[in-house]
Amino acid sequence: MESRAGVSKQDIREQIWDYMESQNIADFPRPVHHRIPNFKGASRAAEHFPHLQAFKMARTIKVNPDAPQKNARFFVLDSKKTLLVPTPRLRTGLFNRITPPPGATKDILRKCATSQGVRDYSVPVGLDARVLVDLVVVGSVAVSEKGWRIGKGEGYADLEYAMMASMGAVSQGTPVVTIVHDCQVVDIPEALLEDHDLTVDYILTPTRVIATGCERPKPTGITWSKISCAMMGRIPILRSLRSREKQAGRDVTLKDEHPHLEAHSQHAAPPSAVRRHRDPAQPEAGSPQGEDVPSDTVYVGNLPRDTRVSELKRALRERGAAPLRLTWQGPQHRAFLHFQDPASAQQALSCLQGLHLGANTLKVALARQQRASDPAGGHAREPHPDH
Repeated sequence: MESRAGVSKQDIREQIWDYMESQNIADFPRPVHHRIPNFKGASRAAEHFPHLQAFKMARTIKVNPDAPQKNARFFVLDSKKTLLVPTPRLRTGLFNRITPPPGATKDILRKCATSQGVRDYSVPVGLDARVLVDLVVVGSVAVSEKGWRIGKGEGYADLEYAMMASMGAVSQGTPVVTIVHDCQVVDIPEALLEDHDLTVDYILTPTRVIATGCERPKPTGITWSKISCAMMGRIPILRSLRSREKQAGRDVTLKDEHPHLEAHSQHAAPPSAVRRHRDPAQPEAGSPQGEDVPSDTVYVGNLPRDTRVSELKRALRERGAAPLRLTWQGPQHRAFLHFQDPASAQQALSCLQGLHLGANTLKVALARQQRASDPAGGHAREPHPDH
């Protein structure tokens, strides 16, 4: 099947999905759109797998959990090799190791290779486990004979490989296999590839085995500038890896962070911190209520009328921006998020840009902390929007 010239990755995905459905090549679960597509003949394509020299030499094999690779997972277990499967959407870690019960028959091994079996017969592999993966199997929506690969668009396979590289679990010499229908083997313009894209060394289809001979380097680690704050919030293991790499002195600035602001908070006192040393009795010009102090508080406005505080908290967690405490002002359609220090507030501000609740795009800004005189003549620290 030929891809059209001048297309995007998404164009190629849609072309493949549409063709597989229209030609009734697709198999359960259907429709295959927005999935790694299962197809009729997937088990036959996987039968090539145990005949690869790379399979025979491998002891630990990581196979993605999608339906087309079910038979590949069975062959790993049946050959008494160690089978690793990524945890769904990496929510609870990176790998699960499939551990069949003692004396498992082939029927039980086939059950272990299903998505239900992965849930029932797996144990998590911790980040500190010294895992060495000898062979990797990934799903694809499209792949070229040169080894270029297009996934379903969420980037999990690329990220899983990058995380394994960061952990030292794989190297440039670790072979990568994909199992697809013949119609998924198409021409993919090299211009569509990015540095973080994973390439493949072997393509298995129902009719052939393609050794791509691909020499394009595979990812050597996580490209943090491609990771969003929202993804960090969804994948706890990413936060652990980021902390380790930051301690090692690597640049771990995220896609939607502002490095110049982060550097400013680390190496120079923010303007408000300079004002903190003023005599409180001498208000700053133009600020009749009192003086500004460092802002460790983020203002969130334009909340929908019926928003619950639990909905906002959940959205904050998903963005990786959970505050120490939250001041809820629902009737005013706003809230204030209190963080440990100005640097934490600034990082949260970066993570929360573009946040939606319902149909509303929330307004997010650092809140000025002003000392307003209370009736007793003291000073009360009150946040308000920094407009």
